[in-house]
Amino acid sequence: MLPGCKHEPPVAPHVEEVEGACDPDVVYFQQQVLPLLISNCAVPGCHDQATGDNDGIQITDFGSLMASGTVQDGDLMESLTETDPDKVMPPPSQPGLTAQQIALIQTWINQGAQDNSCAATCDTSTVTYAGTIAPLVQQRCGGCHGGSNPQGGLNFGTHAVLSTLALNGSLAASVTHDPQGIPMPPFGPMLPQCEIDKFLIWIQDGAPNN
Repeated sequence: MLPGCKHEPPVAPHVEEVEGACDPDVVYFQQQVLPLLISNCAVPGCHDQATGDNDGIQITDFGSLMASGTVQDGDLMESLTETDPDKVMPPPSQPGLTAQQIALIQTWINQGAQDNSCAATCDTSTVTYAGTIAPLVQQRCGGCHGGSNPQGGLNFGTHAVLSTLALNGSLAASVTHDPQGIPMPPFGPMLPQCEIDKFLIWIQDGAPNN
């Protein structure tokens, strides 16, 4: 998947755990970058925990990403911006990252490629499908459950599909990692509790298209 062309490291990666209020001028790996990589790169059969078919490159957390060397040698950004359909990541069968998302990852690299995190305020006072759930699904689930070949045949790009899973209990079981369901995301950490709560509130409200 990732091109073999090598470059000088754009930055010297520095691991730094930062807990505190979110700075709008800083890109945080745990809240902003990792969800994109999990959804778009760590999909089954790609750069997940079973990486035999992808040059052994695993992208499921900060450690595996940096161990792959793809940030340091420029391969990550080259793959994301590649125009050759045989080399671009994610492959054409997946929705792909937006220009804004790619720019976000580039900014994170430019800022030192740190394993940073921040504690954002959790506001669950107004949870709607359009304003809350759809953006969460796009960030957290769109890579697997979108495009022309979504995982499990489930494309979460429409309210109809997601609401069906919400109302039959599958969505709640997945986001809470209930043993009776299929954990989502399948690799990497669970969603932050704030995001889980937003899904559960929307489900308890009847999964409205609001």
